[in-house]
Order: sequence, then structure tokens, then C-alpha cells
Amino acid sequence: MIEIAAVLLAIGALLFTLVVRRSDLPEAAGGSPAGYLKEKQRTYYENLGDLQFEHRVGKLSDTDYEEAKKILQSEFASVAAAAQTTATAARPPAPKPAPAAGTVCPKCGATFVQPLKFCGECGASMTGGAA
Repeated sequence: MIEIAAVLLAIGALLFTLVVRRSDLPEAAGGSPAGYLKEKQRTYYENLGDLQFEHRVGKLSDTDYEEAKKILQSEFASVAAAAQTTATAARPPAPKPAPAAGTVCPKCGATFVQPLKFCGECGASMTGGAA
């Protein structure tokens, strides 16, 4: 009887330690990919500063410093390029500027490089504004 209770107690303790409750899990990190890349970029920048400090105080030889610096700089550059690409892709396109008065015919919609008084296509007056 005592053996059965000990086994059940051991199984209960094992299940208690292995079962993960949703309330114990950390919340998922929300945010944009660009924000994640900016954070990673900042981390590489700090690592480069730490590397330089360790070299100055004599913890790293010149060859080790140069090798580690090249690796960190290449990783930093790739993350910075990815962050720039992501930021550019996420940005909405810039609105097109309104055409200058007298460059678009209000009647037929023809466009001209220079402002005109009359449309070169249909002959209508260009003082009506943009189409």
C-alpha cells in the first residue's frame, strides 16, 4: 500500500514539473520585423563597442580583434541592409505631386511638359485647371 502511494506521489511530482501551463509562458513578443531588425542592429553596435573596449584594455590581441571586428561588421551590415529594405518596403509610396496649372487639359486629359493657354490635342482652353 505504501509503495503504491509512493509511486503515485512520484508520478504526480513528475507530471507537475513537466506540464506547462499557458499562464506560465511568457507573452509573445509583438512588433514589426523592422523593429526586431533595429534591435538586432543596436545589439551588434553595442558588441562592436564592447569588442573595441576589450582590445584597448589588452584582453584581445590585434589579430583576434581584427578578425572579430570583421565578423561583427559584416553581420551588422547585413542586418542594417535588411532593416533598410524592410523599412522601405513597409513605407507607403509617396503621393504624386499635383500637376502644374496649364499642363493637363481639363477636356481631353492630355498632359504637357510646359503650361499652355490652349490644348495642343483638342484646342480647348487650359485655364480650367487639372483634369
